[in-house]
Amino acid sequence: MSLSVEEILRLPGLESLVLRAGARNVHRSVRWSYVAENVGIADWVMGGELVFVTGINHTRDEANLLQLVREGVASGIAGIVILTGDEFIQRIPPSVVRLAEAEGLPLIEQPYALKMVIVTHLIGTALVQMTQVKTSRRDILGQLLSGDYPSLEIVRRRAQHLELPLATPRRLVALRLSGVDTLFQQQEPEEAERVLQLTRQRLLDHLENWQQERPERLPVVIQGDLFVLLLADAERVELHALAAELQQELAPLRAYLGLSARAESCAEFPRALLEARQALDVAEGMQAPGSFCDYRELGVLRLLRAIPDRAVVEQFMKDTLGPLNEAGRKQPHLLIETLDALVQEGGNALKAAQRLGIHRNTLNQRIARIEALSGQSLDDAQFRLNTSVALLIWRMSNAPRHE
Repeated sequence: MSLSVEEILRLPGLESLVLRAGARNVHRSVRWSYVAENVGIADWVMGGELVFVTGINHTRDEANLLQLVREGVASGIAGIVILTGDEFIQRIPPSVVRLAEAEGLPLIEQPYALKMVIVTHLIGTALVQMTQVKTSRRDILGQLLSGDYPSLEIVRRRAQHLELPLATPRRLVALRLSGVDTLFQQQEPEEAERVLQLTRQRLLDHLENWQQERPERLPVVIQGDLFVLLLADAERVELHALAAELQQELAPLRAYLGLSARAESCAEFPRALLEARQALDVAEGMQAPGSFCDYRELGVLRLLRAIPDRAVVEQFMKDTLGPLNEAGRKQPHLLIETLDALVQEGGNALKAAQRLGIHRNTLNQRIARIEALSGQSLDDAQFRLNTSVALLIWRMSNAPRHE
């Protein structure tokens, strides 16, 4: 449990602290403060610290400050505070500000006149108080997700006291890091563990930052290797964008996401979590490039995933849809997307044309090409069944498209 950099900057008594760089990551969690007393910090931090640089014990020239920023980024610290004044560090060099901004590391300037004992006392006290609140909020959500609580009425009363909104219907997102086995196979256990924990912290920071940008700012819940988000709404495009951001942030590991159907009340959270986990398992098992799966779209995919040889599933998709993939054209998937629209609209050609934004005659021409290339008729019930299943696999095997 922790405070964020942003929350520390808002503490009464710390108004003179000025954020100089890394504003996009001010939601990073600060687990504790650390005063740098050595030339470097890499051997003295574990990640999540707010590091204070005073210049008292060591000369902090431009080169050393750049070194501290680089080591801080590599070690996963929450932010760095540089004390400035006439005595030791007169100013923060522009190059240090630029590097911190480029790396997304929150860089704070503290006037030397503001005593460190006051700063650390205020942060330590706030950490203890905030820890109690955040622990209680996550404890409530954890109980609701597991269904293990003494009384739903008591949980709701506690949630109201802690300003934790539970009345809104929710959809749950379950996330999990993938590639951990490969990481430990390729690296020594100590290094692999270090990389894993830093990656988990980056994932948590990113998710908390993402949640902080939403209206209700609900906490991220961690259950074992799962990270769980509770959303009042869940736009596919928004979640696809989150998944894409995470792939860049977490390499060489990868995060997969599963989205539940809607839970009308908090009493349905256990069911929603189970759905989100099933969707997550399919997304990871099918190795979807978009790293995302919606439970409502699973259907027969839950059965297909049980087939141990994934090549069998992919071959079925290629046999069914392969003739429609026109590789030499500007839009090679045009006919597959047309067929997908027809399936999504239950075979209603007028609605499919509207969905695609084309004229009905254009749709009819495409349907004729689909039947000619496949050698099948859309009036054939077996062909419609095969294409429906193949299109489910195709959606999971191709980069997400905007709806």
